[in-house]
Amino acid sequence: MTQNLAATEIAPTTANARTQRDAAVVLPRRDAALDTVLADATKRIAPLWPLESFVAVNPFLGVSSEPFERACQKVKQVTGATMLMPRAYYRSLVAEGRINAEDLESALALASAPEGAPRDLESLREAIEATPSYDSPSFATAADVLDAGLGQLSNPRIIEDVSKWCAAYWDDGQAAWRMPWRHLPLYKAWRAATTIDRTAEVTGLDGFRAVVSTLPSEPIETIAFVIDALGLPREVLDGYLHRALSSIGGWAAYARYLGWVRELEGEDSDSVTQLLAIRLAWDYALVALSDDERFEALWAAAVETMRTAAQEPHVDQDLAVDAILQGAFDAAFRRETLGKLSAAPAVLESPTRKAVQAAFCIDVRSEVYRRALESVSPKAQTIGFAGFFGFPIEYVSIGQSTGPAQCPVLLTPKFVVREGVAGASTDETTEILGLRLLRRRAAKAWKSFKSSAVSSFVYVETAGLAFAAKLVGDATGLTRTVTLPSADGLSPDVLERTVPEVRCGSVGGRETGFTPDDRVVLAEGALRGMSLTKDFARLVLLAGHGSTTVNNPHAAGYDCGACGGHPGDANARVAAAVLNDAEVRRALRARGIEIPQDTVFVGGLHDTTLDTVTIFDRELVPESHRGDLAEIECWLAEAGSRARAERAQKLNLGSADPDRGIARRGRDWSQVRPEWGLATNAAFIAAPRSRTRGVDLGGRSFLHDYDWRQDEDWGVLELILTAPMVVASWINLQYYGSAVNQGAFGSGNKVLHNVVGTLGVLEGNGGDLRVGLPAQAVHDGARLVHEPVRLNVIVEAPTEQIDNVLDKHDNVRELIDNGWVHLLALGEDGTMQLRRASQGDWIAS
Repeated sequence: MTQNLAATEIAPTTANARTQRDAAVVLPRRDAALDTVLADATKRIAPLWPLESFVAVNPFLGVSSEPFERACQKVKQVTGATMLMPRAYYRSLVAEGRINAEDLESALALASAPEGAPRDLESLREAIEATPSYDSPSFATAADVLDAGLGQLSNPRIIEDVSKWCAAYWDDGQAAWRMPWRHLPLYKAWRAATTIDRTAEVTGLDGFRAVVSTLPSEPIETIAFVIDALGLPREVLDGYLHRALSSIGGWAAYARYLGWVRELEGEDSDSVTQLLAIRLAWDYALVALSDDERFEALWAAAVETMRTAAQEPHVDQDLAVDAILQGAFDAAFRRETLGKLSAAPAVLESPTRKAVQAAFCIDVRSEVYRRALESVSPKAQTIGFAGFFGFPIEYVSIGQSTGPAQCPVLLTPKFVVREGVAGASTDETTEILGLRLLRRRAAKAWKSFKSSAVSSFVYVETAGLAFAAKLVGDATGLTRTVTLPSADGLSPDVLERTVPEVRCGSVGGRETGFTPDDRVVLAEGALRGMSLTKDFARLVLLAGHGSTTVNNPHAAGYDCGACGGHPGDANARVAAAVLNDAEVRRALRARGIEIPQDTVFVGGLHDTTLDTVTIFDRELVPESHRGDLAEIECWLAEAGSRARAERAQKLNLGSADPDRGIARRGRDWSQVRPEWGLATNAAFIAAPRSRTRGVDLGGRSFLHDYDWRQDEDWGVLELILTAPMVVASWINLQYYGSAVNQGAFGSGNKVLHNVVGTLGVLEGNGGDLRVGLPAQAVHDGARLVHEPVRLNVIVEAPTEQIDNVLDKHDNVRELIDNGWVHLLALGEDGTMQLRRASQGDWIAS
């Protein structure tokens, strides 16, 4: 296995991998080209947020700069993972009539079909009925060649070692005993430990420690060395490194998250590069320790296949057919949704002042509740807005010095808000803090006792039977209660008095709260963002959302993605406090927003499992509005009952007692589907509520209120397309990926999950860190509940202004023009539908 220096231009050494294991290492020359290749490889991996703030991520982020059809081909060719449903799935949709001839024609017209792919309806129908024969991946790591060609089990060995190592190195508090090398960078720590760890030798890999000890001590030098030793041509490196990282894709995704966070803070990170060095070191060691002479020929053939694929990418015709059929499925949903909007009767807003305006998150689950609330009372108006309500904050609960980031993961918190107790004296505050800290310390000590290496056995033997009744109760959902994290350790009377302190202060040496100017800017941004600048009701409810669920590692994924995977109660309370501020209202009046003196804002929380709404800070509501509040709470209760009845059908609970059945699901620690989360999401609509009010969108649409007539400088349109729309696309594509390919883009069977390092889950007792959503989040055991449809974005705004926004933001334009989402524009009357094509033109839909 000789080098190809003319191709690689990376290293001067000429020894092959097997002779290098016994020779002094000659370090290859590092150059700028390698840095570029490594930077590109890093970007191929989508980040994975840890469980405490698990949020939806576009799993195809690394290839979204390419057209969807081409990305499907590339991912399959490099990693072997398919991004499309099996042909039989699309065939069944056609047979059922879900996809009709109009949809197929639409998909053919929009598809960038390669040579040989169907170009007319007749040939497409023939292809639908044909049995596909997909191409095998063109790229392979050395471990892949050893496994496929020589019958070894190299990949499972690598995955187990890397996963074990990463779990220990990045452990965030789960392990009782910490790894002693955590002070070193990841690769150096692995190399230092591996040179004394005999596990590989014990399991049959003699000489492994010696080979690793000969590798360079720096990760990039190791990567360059292995590339040179394996004789990899320059043109195959992008695909080879992508393939190598995808073989440990879960931990690579977590490493990418660590880098993502650092980059948001303006810092550099080499987490993925460090992990890649470990992965390539394994390839090198396995080759160096292989004595099978057949490998030389097998590897040479593999390199040549990769070179050919890199220079002349092959198009899999069957995969191209599936991509067209996926486009037809998208078109079918689009046709159905536009039909509902066109058929809806015009809604004329009554000139009578509304009794309540209730702003909910744009989350698809809110669509069901909003529709129910408006059906209960015509005096209720609902509004859709991003669930952090435009307040990017870090919320610090009582007794803490830091708190969670309550904003989308695309942002960093700009403000710190601490929690206080209204009317508390200094002595009472000290007592509350002491009791809360004592409770938390006791809980931590008890948890350590139950989970430590020795006392855990004593605990089980001693206390096991005493918990029998509780286990039965928890399993049936009868005894367990759920509280928000911010309520932990507080008595009910103190909890009722907690308030967010929005004025300037400090905590842990950091400034907290907002300056007077900040409060005004944030308040104006929130009101204009939800097109609420006039005709205010007496009571305005800002309802964040969270989810009641227990024993659920992915619980954060059911909370508010706009709040960084946390409940949105803090943001709602902070926004209400700022908007009730008399100084803020005076400043807003000068900016053209007149909030009536009798308008009161209140913060609340929509529990999406139970479909209940809790209103906070009730004691701050003036006496003059207590009657309004009581009436509105009755409406909210009835709306919750109607929403639960609708959702009970999707949960197969029947109609006997949906309220009780849904309540039990949220408390049952054995329940794998406490709710459906954002499953079935397929559309994002930014338009006045009058366009969708009374339309049953089936809980499949993100609804963002937007009136372009009030958007004087088009700043709101720009914000919608660059923030909530992008977040919605991440959610949509995560559900899409978890539905089309659980093995590559999902986290597998929830019943088999084991939490590792408090960071993520393994499926079973080993293997790679799993990404994406559990199978139970998209499948009910008999069928897919989440139908994999790419997001249809429907915006009521002039196309010229939409184009202006896209011209300023390449990442958003790529999402649309490359077909990752479909963008449509509604005319002033709400009926004209134009679709932006890949070339940037607008065509009739």
